Amino acid sequence: MKSRKTKDIQFTAIIEKSEDGWYVGQLEELPEVISQGKTIQELKINLQDALELIISHQRESTLRLYEGRKFIRRKLNIA
Repeated sequence: MKSRKTKDIQFTAIIEKSEDGWYVGQLEELPEVISQGKTIQELKINLQDALELIISHQRESTLRLYEGRKFIRRKLNIA
């Protein structure tokens, strides 16, 4: 089997500075990932946390759809 070269998955944050000085952002690719921070660095950390929460929630929701069914789960590492 031929190996495929993988590349890192990158997300694009759309960032605005609010009138009260906070940075507010969301991921362009997954617009449901929204957060804020006092600095851009804090916003970046908060967006990463929000992304992890949404993925975790989606995983749980999807697994509920398969309750009582036979299925196979495999990890897919994307680096």
